[in-house]
Amino acid sequence: MYKVRNFLTTDAEVVAQLIAKTMRITNIKDYSTEFIEKDLQSLRANDLIERAEQFHCYVIENSDNYRIIGVGSIGPFWGSQTESSLFNIFVDPDYQGHGLGRKIIETLETDEYFLRASRIEIPASKTALHFYQKMGYDFKNGIDEVDDEELYRLEKFNSNKNTKVKGQ
Repeated sequence: MYKVRNFLTTDAEVVAQLIAKTMRITNIKDYSTEFIEKDLQSLRANDLIERAEQFHCYVIENSDNYRIIGVGSIGPFWGSQTESSLFNIFVDPDYQGHGLGRKIIETLETDEYFLRASRIEIPASKTALHFYQKMGYDFKNGIDEVDDEELYRLEKFNSNKNTKVKGQ
């Protein structure tokens, strides 16, 4: 069994280790070691604590041993009141393929930042592209190539909203 809960400041070091493990094991298939290590420089415990002050962050724990095995965040898209963005969605490689990524997305899609948004964007890694597409996210402005950060820009329009906001 798994439990989703809010991220706590005391989770930061464990979550940073989870992200590093996931990138080094899973994302290495699509990115160079140099790229991953550079990216990890901005995903340390202190960085996660700072981001948690701006975003709503959630973790998934294994109910048997309370070990954190997944993480995800949502927040305003560049301060917007009508658009939001998903960030830092990772599942421990030992638990991938068990529906936990889906559980994280479902949790984020019930958060107030999602519910108030007309459009939700996610910077998607090459590794996670197909997963996010299965979750209903499409290429922003039809651009199906990675950007300068080696990420795809995906978006979803919130069907609960009556208006659609054009991508920025």
